Amino acid sequence: MSIVKPAVLCAVMALPAMAEAKPPLRDVKEIDNELYYIAIANEISDYCPSISGRRMKAIGVMWGLRSKANKLGYSDKEIRAYVESDAEKDRMRSKGEAYLAQNGVSYDKPNTFCKLGRAEIERNSAIGVYLRAN
Repeated sequence: MSIVKPAVLCAVMALPAMAEAKPPLRDVKEIDNELYYIAIANEISDYCPSISGRRMKAIGVMWGLRSKANKLGYSDKEIRAYVESDAEKDRMRSKGEAYLAQNGVSYDKPNTFCKLGRAEIERNSAIGVYLRAN
């Protein structure tokens, strides 16, 4: 009969807990990407006077994302920490500014926001669904 060493027993018992560990919300693409699309749409609507954001749609989607995160095991406190994190805001802003620049948008030329916004609306893209032409 073999005796299981305490360290081995502890390691084996810890496996289920390790398997249940949640990734940071920034790594949950179905949530992080949707917040990114909403952020880009918001930026476009802020800088282009002829396009407005579909804010009620965005709010509804954000409530759905919260519910999805809760179902994945994230507490409201964890969700709030992610959404309010300065580091996450900076990461999202950097990612968004890179996307805007890749698409010819310049903060010095508000019309470039309008051009991108119209293209996103026309394509009914993940960003375009949060925008509407006035």
